[in-house]
Amino acid sequence: MPYITPTMRVPFIKMHGAGNDFVIVDERAGAVDFSEEQVRLLADRRRGIGCDQFITLHPPPAHTDADLLMRIRNPDGSEAGACGNATRCVAEMLFEQNGRPYQVIRTVAGDLPAERLADGRVRVDLGRARLGWADVPLAEPSDTLHLLLPGDPAACSVGNPHVTFFVDDVDRVEQEGAAFERHALFPDRVNVGYAKIIDRAHMRLRVWERGAGLTLACGSGASAAAVNAHRRGLIERHVAIEMDGGTLEIDLPENGRVLMTGPVAMSFRGEIGL
Repeated sequence: MPYITPTMRVPFIKMHGAGNDFVIVDERAGAVDFSEEQVRLLADRRRGIGCDQFITLHPPPAHTDADLLMRIRNPDGSEAGACGNATRCVAEMLFEQNGRPYQVIRTVAGDLPAERLADGRVRVDLGRARLGWADVPLAEPSDTLHLLLPGDPAACSVGNPHVTFFVDDVDRVEQEGAAFERHALFPDRVNVGYAKIIDRAHMRLRVWERGAGLTLACGSGASAAAVNAHRRGLIERHVAIEMDGGTLEIDLPENGRVLMTGPVAMSFRGEIGL
């Protein structure tokens, strides 16, 4: 199917996880092939629908256990590797469609298993965080636990590159996040988190997302902050992370995987016609 024309009506779903919001288009029955310009327009909160990420769903690759393939586009049209909150929202949508409490969602970053818990929240397994400097990636060999940047941040990849600053004032992200996103140390740009340790089981976090700016929540950012805090011995293996839009819980089992749990909500349904 070609690009959208004025005669086309494309259904979408608007969902959010702790305020991190998404426009979701199901393309499993036929591709629409949204251009970067169309994604930017639809993600715009004044001229379009508005979202932190634009999500399209596609048939899974052959001979896999995945239920579908999920593509993630930032508001600037660029593509992201993974998004924990979007994965939880898409998993909830699939739960409603097929009734199964367990789903597997394929992303650029790999397969992400998700399950609906008895309390209605959704948990996603984001796999193992990647800690090597080339895995983040960084522009040069560096100690990812203590980057040679002002503020002594740590970095890792949880499907996307993340850098975490441990601070007393998380609002610094509003002044500093944009500059660090495009710092020369991060060739693919980076998601920038400012975390305050409340105690060994609680953190406060704000995240500047690459290509999106300041968001109410960031699932992979919360996961990266927990990984980096645990690496520094600041928290235990279970932590509740308070973000502007709500609280996400991160578990770091001894097998090295990262589990994220939180709420999901349906905002509305509609049709795109351009």
